[in-house]
Amino acid sequence: MASMMSGTGSGRSIFPTGPSFTLENFSNKDFIVRGFIEELAESAIPINRRSGPAQQVFDPKPLIRTFENALSQLASLSEELGEVETDLLTSVRRAEIQHDTTLDTLGRKLDQSIDSFNALDISLNQPNGINGNNRKGGSDVGGLVAVQIGEKLEELDKQRRRALDATFLIQCWMEVSEEGRLTSLEEMIRRQSSGENKVRCAIIARQLMRMSQRLDPASWSQTNGTKKINGITNGIVGYRGHNTRELIEKFSETLEKDLLKQFDDSYRRQNFDDMLECAKVLHDFNGGSSVVALFVNQHQFFIDRSQLITEEVTTDNETWERLADPDSDPPGVEPSLQSLIDEIRVVMQDESFIIKRAFPYYDVVLTKFIQRVFQQSIQQRLEMVLEKADTISSLAFLRSLHASRSYINNLIEDLKAHGLTEHPEPCSAQTALSLDQQLEELFVPYLVGNSYIDRERKSLEELYSSLLFKFTIYHSRRKKIPTGFMASLAQQGTQLLSTAKDAYIDRLDSSELTPTQKAMMLRVAGLRDTDKNKNEIEVSDEDGVLSVPNSKRMLKWLAEGVRRALELGSGSDTPKDVSALLNLLLTNMGQVYIETALDAAADQASAQETLKTEPDMSYLPSLQPAITITNIMSRFINTVLIRLAESNTTVRRAMEIQTKSGVDRIESKTNIIIRNTITVVLNWVTKLLAGQKKADFRPKDADLAEMLQTATCSSICAFLNRVNSLASQAIDGQNLEVFSSEIAINVRDLLFEHFKKFSVSATGGLMVTKDISKYVSTLKELTLSKEAEAGVEVLSEIGNIFIIGSEALRERSRNFAPGGAGKKLQKTDFRAFVMRRDDSGSVGIQSVLAGL
Repeated sequence: MASMMSGTGSGRSIFPTGPSFTLENFSNKDFIVRGFIEELAESAIPINRRSGPAQQVFDPKPLIRTFENALSQLASLSEELGEVETDLLTSVRRAEIQHDTTLDTLGRKLDQSIDSFNALDISLNQPNGINGNNRKGGSDVGGLVAVQIGEKLEELDKQRRRALDATFLIQCWMEVSEEGRLTSLEEMIRRQSSGENKVRCAIIARQLMRMSQRLDPASWSQTNGTKKINGITNGIVGYRGHNTRELIEKFSETLEKDLLKQFDDSYRRQNFDDMLECAKVLHDFNGGSSVVALFVNQHQFFIDRSQLITEEVTTDNETWERLADPDSDPPGVEPSLQSLIDEIRVVMQDESFIIKRAFPYYDVVLTKFIQRVFQQSIQQRLEMVLEKADTISSLAFLRSLHASRSYINNLIEDLKAHGLTEHPEPCSAQTALSLDQQLEELFVPYLVGNSYIDRERKSLEELYSSLLFKFTIYHSRRKKIPTGFMASLAQQGTQLLSTAKDAYIDRLDSSELTPTQKAMMLRVAGLRDTDKNKNEIEVSDEDGVLSVPNSKRMLKWLAEGVRRALELGSGSDTPKDVSALLNLLLTNMGQVYIETALDAAADQASAQETLKTEPDMSYLPSLQPAITITNIMSRFINTVLIRLAESNTTVRRAMEIQTKSGVDRIESKTNIIIRNTITVVLNWVTKLLAGQKKADFRPKDADLAEMLQTATCSSICAFLNRVNSLASQAIDGQNLEVFSSEIAINVRDLLFEHFKKFSVSATGGLMVTKDISKYVSTLKELTLSKEAEAGVEVLSEIGNIFIIGSEALRERSRNFAPGGAGKKLQKTDFRAFVMRRDDSGSVGIQSVLAGL
């Protein structure tokens, strides 16, 4: 601030004039009013007084003069600023007026242009002269003339271009035929290397080729160097000494090679626009086959994979063993095939983006790319995987086939959903059809005709024969004692056992059997590799018993096969396939397994009928697994197999009949065993009753207290308890109720007749009561129907007849209803029991009998 204020000169007067300043001093951004005032005040005090003594008297005059001088300068500056502001305002007003004038002028010109354009547009669009204002005249005629002139100009331009093309074509022909060169075309390519120019060169080359055929037939009639023309043998001499065909073909090849090289270079640089331009030219030149072949065949994926595709399948042995083990879950697709498919999924999605941007006919290119991927990469690897699996076992082959088909099918679905060239929309119908077709062609060799289902059936037969081998050995060695009707029923089962056993042995000895499959069959059968002679194979009683877990294993194996059949086979073949599997199931599980066990039980039951010792009914519990397995099998057949055959009514009905026949046969054999068992029980009870001593019901008073029941009663009740225990393990529900009720009623009838044979003393009546009470309690422990239980209660009345007096007998005799039967004693039975009393000859008893 001190620098902006200075005195008027070097000489100082007594009264300084004060500092001077200009507008620039106040334009400084650091200007502060307070500082400005302080500096003015400081400059007003003389220098000699600034450091003087403090008692010096204040003099205001210097300050007044300094401030007056400053005020006068500020007034001058204010006037100067006012003049500048006035000039600026005047300039602004003039500029605004000029701007408004310019806008008005431009607006009028714009309105005129719009009116002129509308008039021209109306005259061109309405050649009949009708416009929005119904005006007719020269403008309408002018529009029509303008259109006609435009059409003529366009036609003249086309004629001009055709004339130029014809001139150039003739020029090129003259060059190739007279000079043996195509200088003009080569210069055109060097001068302008655009795609449009190359397309034109390609068109001209084709036209030159047709001209050569018409004008130079000599170059088309012979193979190069095979015939002398005018004494020259090094090539055909065509038109005027030049082989025009060869020259044009060489040029076309060179042009094509240049375009292909340019396309390949652009692909490596990811220049999609240049690739598209080259593809268009080559498409117009030769249909685009060469550029498609270049893109597909030289793709880096195929180059890299061609080196890996020859590698052997190196999956670890544990995985192959799991694949061949029917009780292990399938491990899934083979790792190298899975890796290939995963890579293909990524490559297809990435390359689809390039194909769409690089080819005008991208759908065709995509189809070719898909074909190459499936027919070369996937097919070769798939064949190697399946060949390896086939050397492991038939089940390993089937599982590999199914896993491969499922994984490749997932690839197809993923590609369809991705859309490929149509991404993010789903792929086109043509691409979807191509993908489905490639999938089908991959697996045709393995699924054609009955080849697949035959493999499936053969694999299941091997598994079933292995699992049931010891079972069939056990029952083939069992002594069979069937007679009558049972002999005919057992004959078919015997033949099946022999067939299954021999088939298993023959299969083990087959040279076609792989080591892994042989080991699997031996493991499932529970054999060792040293068990060669079937007559030396050791079997136990457990091997001949039905096993529900084994039946579930059989159904699990079959369910896995059904799943494969559904996913691998066609829908039209499904009913036929499941029918074949049903026949296999009914034969192995129904006849070989269940019916064989039932035949054994029936043989044992028949053998017990004539034995003199207590019958061994240990065969009864074997009915329970037979019934359970039959129910499981029947439910599986009705729920799965028959439902899958609903599309074919004929096959479905045949399967239903076949199933019903098999189940009925099993039920019939089961019923025969139950009937035989009832007969065995009643025969033994009859035999025990026949051993009853006459003195048992005429005991001495001393013996009565010690005896709870007679020995015969104790034996029969113990036997019935054992029968009840075994029957409960064999059958349940209504079947057990019917079985027990029939035994109870028959035993009751035997006891009715039994007690009519013995004389009973007064003390013997108590013994009869004890026996009957034991019989009733034992029979009631059986699972009886209400009617059977009421029938058993009748036995209690027999005991009362032997111990009550004559008056009670008379009262009891009055309760008989005429013709009463079933739940109550008949009069004939009552008379027979009363007659067996020792006191039956007494007056009181005789009067009771007379009253009947």
